Amino acid sequence: MKDDGSPKIYLLPNLMTAGNLVCGFLATLNILQGALAMKAVEVAGTAQLDLGESFFIRAIWYILAACVFDLLDGRLARLGGTDSPFGREFDSLADVVSFGVAPALLVSRVLLRDYDPIGGIIACVYLVSGAMRLARFNCIAAANVTSASKDFKGIPIPAAAGLIASVTLFMMWLTDNKVEHWVMRWVLPPLLLFLSWMMFSSFTYPSFKNINWRTTRSMPKLLGIVVVILLTVTFYQWMPAAIFLTYLLYGFLRPFLSRKMKASIEEVPEDEDEDEQPESP
Repeated sequence: MKDDGSPKIYLLPNLMTAGNLVCGFLATLNILQGALAMKAVEVAGTAQLDLGESFFIRAIWYILAACVFDLLDGRLARLGGTDSPFGREFDSLADVVSFGVAPALLVSRVLLRDYDPIGGIIACVYLVSGAMRLARFNCIAAANVTSASKDFKGIPIPAAAGLIASVTLFMMWLTDNKVEHWVMRWVLPPLLLFLSWMMFSSFTYPSFKNINWRTTRSMPKLLGIVVVILLTVTFYQWMPAAIFLTYLLYGFLRPFLSRKMKASIEEVPEDEDEDEQPESP
């Protein structure tokens, strides 16, 4: 059969990417519904305020679910040897919605809606930074740059979005689900700007691409993973924020760790060349 140039579309990885995109859309939809509910507070009273806050909590969970789908699509593609240009482009488009538009809209429409145009400017800086980062990654991948893919240069946008969503969830828990609490307005907008810069910083982060379904673990490490999972399920209000914050801080501490310690954490050979620093999605 004649090749018409149509890209190969692999089922399982792209289903995960579709799940990522759907979660991003649902998060955006819930944020808009919550913002409309907040505007109706003066007419409908406190019950309408509580309804708006429930929309925002649901949106946060959709963003975090998109992070899980994003993690799975790459793992499935590498496991089955089904990496493709189509999957890369589809993944970036989904990431713009789930990890760019949704977090930016959450902060601007919920926390800074009374501070326009400042809220819109901060949200746009984050959104444009994330989109440019994804575009840069795709350009480098299309040019077949084969530098080692074990590292990300700068924090990847899914981790940035996960941190924004999880920190928002944590602060809503601390303030009894009050989205307009002054603490959020002092914490989240600077965090958004800081992460915009971090996406283009020179700090490197592990991609953990060497860890897959076939990775073997020692008993202490396996027990540690089980404990983290149980803690996350039990203390879902703050454990996701702790995990994403740990990943953020790891980029700052990583240059000071020994090669052996990094190899143990990241599941890479100790003698692997560390000079190559690839770009990040």
